[in-house]
Amino acid sequence: MRDYRYTAKDNTNGKVVKGQIQADNDSIAARLLMEKNLFPIKIQVAGEQSFLGINLNGLNRVSGKDKVIFTRQLSTLIRAGLPITQALTTAVEQVQSKKLRQALDQVVASVEGGSSLADAFAEHPDIFSHVFISLVAAGETSGTLDKAMLRLADELEKEQAIISKVRGALIYPAIVMVVIILVIIFMLVSILPQVSSLYESLGKSLPFTTAFLLAVANFVTNYWWLTILILIAVFAGVRSYFHTPAGRKLKDRTKMRIPVIGMLFKKMYMARFSRTMASLVNSGVPILESLEIVSEAVNNVIIRDIVLRGAESVKGGKSLSAVLANNEYFLTLVPQMIRIGEDSGTLGDMLDKTASFYEEEVDQQVKNLSTIIEPFMIVVLGGMVFFIIGAVLFPIYSLVGGGLDNFGSSSSSSSTQAK
Repeated sequence: MRDYRYTAKDNTNGKVVKGQIQADNDSIAARLLMEKNLFPIKIQVAGEQSFLGINLNGLNRVSGKDKVIFTRQLSTLIRAGLPITQALTTAVEQVQSKKLRQALDQVVASVEGGSSLADAFAEHPDIFSHVFISLVAAGETSGTLDKAMLRLADELEKEQAIISKVRGALIYPAIVMVVIILVIIFMLVSILPQVSSLYESLGKSLPFTTAFLLAVANFVTNYWWLTILILIAVFAGVRSYFHTPAGRKLKDRTKMRIPVIGMLFKKMYMARFSRTMASLVNSGVPILESLEIVSEAVNNVIIRDIVLRGAESVKGGKSLSAVLANNEYFLTLVPQMIRIGEDSGTLGDMLDKTASFYEEEVDQQVKNLSTIIEPFMIVVLGGMVFFIIGAVLFPIYSLVGGGLDNFGSSSSSSSTQAK
């Protein structure tokens, strides 16, 4: 259990209230508040510092790579026959992350004090997930802790590989977007005022589009400090909203409905659901407990709610495959493979195969992501550039055309007078 500070709206009188509540995670904290007729506005771990909605404690977070290395080393040392305290102490000496080392020093102290390894890890929920702790507990109970740690290391490694590939595929589009934005800013601040000066010297009025962009450019140039404050306020407001239950639902639902990328997110969630569920089932964790753990591990509130409803139905006697079938957010292969596993008694193996399939699918789609995004970016950015260039060049062409017409008219008048 952790202490959470919250800001919420009292639905009975509409007042905003603040307080603290104990819960296993922020989702459960939000649920407890809603049961008290309070609508959560902000939920934050007690003791965390934040600025503009950004958790400053999270800036010193433990990387997935550090956890993978520690978990794999600990598995090797336990398999070599070292006592758990000696294995922990040896593994901690290899850790580079200061925050992880501090947490593991406390884990060692707790184990030496008589706590189980799972309970010691559970004292640091900001570093070790519920899945991690449950797999360790299952390994301790069954006497296969080394295998549980190895399975954890493999799962963490695959998760980090997928995240790294997705981020890598988005670097190129992000760079192109930044360059285009910088070019647009340069044209607005440098070139557009010159066009305005030219029009003023000729006594002509600017076209509406050019006048609008010039007004925006002038506002940004003259009130840059206010512009920065507005952008910061918008960023903080959006970020805070996405931390509310309604905001998280909107964000997670939208991610799965974005054209092209939405299917990639769905496959990532299916891979994560299947791999985590397989690890828990193969480690001997009961199916209902596994579903509750997986619901949080997927890191999507829409999938979480579906899985929790599924757990209630399974408790009532329904099969998991029947519950997940015909759901728009669960791809059809998942309930089909679960049904085969349920019928044959090989649920863990079927989930493993499902996870491997979707991991390969994600890997392939990530490789093609830049190719898929490029045409879409060309259309969007091309439209933006066309609008800006049109606003800058159209007035110039209008002046040139008007000048040529005037020149032609004056030439004709001169010729007529000469005759």
